[in-house]
Amino acid sequence: EQAHTIALTIRPALEAVAAEHGVRIALVEPPPGPPVLASVVAEVYSPLDGTPEELVEVARDMERRFEALPYVRDVDTYMETSREKWKFTVDRQKAALRGVSPSDVVDTLGLALSGFDAGVLHVDGERQPLPIRLELARADRSTQYDLLGLSVPSRANGGSMGGQISLSDLISTRTEAEAPVLYRKDLKDVQYVTGEAVGKSPVDAVFALQADLRENPLPAGYRVEFAGEGEWQVTVDVFIDMGIAFAAALAGIYILLVAQTGSFLLSALMMLAIPLTMIGVFPGFWILNKLMASDVGAYENPIFFTATGMIGLIALAGIVVRNSIILIDFIEQNVKRGMPVKEACVLAGVVRLRPIALTAAAAVMGAWVIVFDPIFSGLAWSFVFGIIASTFFTLLVVPAAYALVKGDGNDELDPDEQWLLEHPEVAAAMEADSPVEDGE
Repeated sequence: EQAHTIALTIRPALEAVAAEHGVRIALVEPPPGPPVLASVVAEVYSPLDGTPEELVEVARDMERRFEALPYVRDVDTYMETSREKWKFTVDRQKAALRGVSPSDVVDTLGLALSGFDAGVLHVDGERQPLPIRLELARADRSTQYDLLGLSVPSRANGGSMGGQISLSDLISTRTEAEAPVLYRKDLKDVQYVTGEAVGKSPVDAVFALQADLRENPLPAGYRVEFAGEGEWQVTVDVFIDMGIAFAAALAGIYILLVAQTGSFLLSALMMLAIPLTMIGVFPGFWILNKLMASDVGAYENPIFFTATGMIGLIALAGIVVRNSIILIDFIEQNVKRGMPVKEACVLAGVVRLRPIALTAAAAVMGAWVIVFDPIFSGLAWSFVFGIIASTFFTLLVVPAAYALVKGDGNDELDPDEQWLLEHPEVAAAMEADSPVEDGE
């Protein structure tokens, strides 16, 4: 099984255990693209006069919207639960009367809470030195009573040790609320709400959340940005860049064809095969999901058109235009010999069918070996669907378009030209200036 299928399979059991113990879990799968906070991330921004408390409330509202979508799981935020902290203050007057240095009190508390590296032990036969670290067991430093029960030495008797003084006699304690972490981005207060799209594309989740926000908008001045730290931003950036690359590839192919043929019209006809690939790619992914995508437990497991699929679509532009070149070149040669346009188009489809089909089959077989790769399967499926559809439609559409553009094909041939068309071996020999043997 693929790793993604295993993750979908075990998710219900893990979520049940988490719900039983009242904890939150997250199943994290390594993304095939750039790292993001989560597949779906909402950045909640407050107005300039907004308070951190109000921003938290709006973020909580956004969190509830995430949880309302059944296919968005592992919903979480970067907001911290409010908690108190202990603050210990050394009474310097009491410490001075008892001959205790405030630094000794601080060092003792530091040793109890964080530990202390006392030295290094060198053992014969060991390649690495062993650090000696002093620290209290967690059970002996988990409450303030444990800490206040520690003692420090006193130097009250002229610098000599005057016994041990309990920290409770030297320290005053109080509790106070710990200040929450405030996040800022582009000099604006922000809170993050994250979730994982399970069985659906993150794009579906973003569209659903945007529709919900249109029906039930946030308070005035607050806004949500989805194109920031999640896969939506990566998707938008990648497909915009790929679209620009696709346009550049089309322009380059057209320039090469015009330079070769010397005709703007013929070059455009040859490039008809490129949009025909899309007829195969996008419906092909839809058919693929209908036939091969199966649910894993309660979750869907669709096959997406990913960035690698877009790469395959761009690569197909240079491959499928070759079929058009073969067909139109064959048609042009026969038309120059005097064959009517329509007959030349039909003959091109008949004669060039086998080499075009064999070439397409070889390309499909070459791409088939990577259709099960979790990252490059989109590229492989784009190749398979695009080449099959383009090959089929090119054999029909390109000759038909040529016939419509170049003429009606009703012109008649004289008997000699008709006889040459019926005996192509003679025409080939005449073109090559080779002698025709007697009887031929």
